[in-house]
Amino acid sequence: MEYLTAANFLRLNREIPIVDVRSPSEYAAGHIPDAINIPLFADDERAIVGTIYKQQGQQPAIEKGMEFVQPKMRALAEAAMAASVNGKLGVYCWRGGMRSNRMAWWFEENGLNCTVLENGYKSFRSEALNAFGKLENLLVIDGPTGSGKTELLHELRKNGEQILDLEALANHKGSAFGSIGMAKQPSSEQFQNDLHEELQKLNLEKRIWVEREGMTIGKVYLPQSLWVNMNRSRVVIIDVPLELRVDRLMQHYGNAPIPDLEKSIRKLQQKLGGQHMNAALDLLQKGDLRTIAHLLLAYYDKRYRYSQEKYLATNPTTIHLSDPESAVVRLLEWANTFHHV
Repeated sequence: MEYLTAANFLRLNREIPIVDVRSPSEYAAGHIPDAINIPLFADDERAIVGTIYKQQGQQPAIEKGMEFVQPKMRALAEAAMAASVNGKLGVYCWRGGMRSNRMAWWFEENGLNCTVLENGYKSFRSEALNAFGKLENLLVIDGPTGSGKTELLHELRKNGEQILDLEALANHKGSAFGSIGMAKQPSSEQFQNDLHEELQKLNLEKRIWVEREGMTIGKVYLPQSLWVNMNRSRVVIIDVPLELRVDRLMQHYGNAPIPDLEKSIRKLQQKLGGQHMNAALDLLQKGDLRTIAHLLLAYYDKRYRYSQEKYLATNPTTIHLSDPESAVVRLLEWANTFHHV
């Protein structure tokens, strides 16, 4: 049996399967990306063992745990063997303690070769969160709602640039309408874990483009250190004519189900005010989505200006774009003035 630190264990993750032996609810709250859950305890079993540990001490808790585990040891070994590649597995629990060690020992008794994550998932989380604070080569694309920032990110990637698409990882487009047409959001913890996984694919010595976001995207939170870095990085603001922004919103949401649009408009009642919300709902019933887009952009532009004044720590460069086709060329010209490659 081998033990590895979080950094080395993550490199191992590219070579062999990783098994998370924590309970299903722990796994669901957040896990190493691509890890397979083979839980030692079910959620209710873990709760019972934890209560006994607190009330009676370690030994009674161990005995109760063994009572739960013994009937399913064969099934656990079979699940591990099915998950392994060339007889190898990585294994982790919360702190790298009894659960991962016992499971790795049992898997090895059944012919597997196991590597255990030192200090467990907790050390992985520490490694991940520390990494976000070390990002020094970010270039941030800013601009009001409907400017096409996400589209620009993907065009930059087509031109060989490195990007982080935070909204794709969060399954949310970042506004009251951002959940429409998207899958269920991950937990904040899992979002951050998946984001860390994306960083492993990039060269951190070269520039990385990212869209400016608030501290939250829908219901998920950005890592604090990443958000701080984004707000002090070089920023380019995309200034797009209003009608082009309205056109883009119509492309994104013009065919969305009316009940979804209504639900999103109602989310804005407190910020829009009852009068404006009712006006938007009336326009929705009439099918006048373009006027709704104008009404809502007035609100979002006000929020955008406030956010700029409060959080932007750098002097941004503004690029005026009446011709979206030239956007990537102009962004690259701007970036290359820093030799920031």
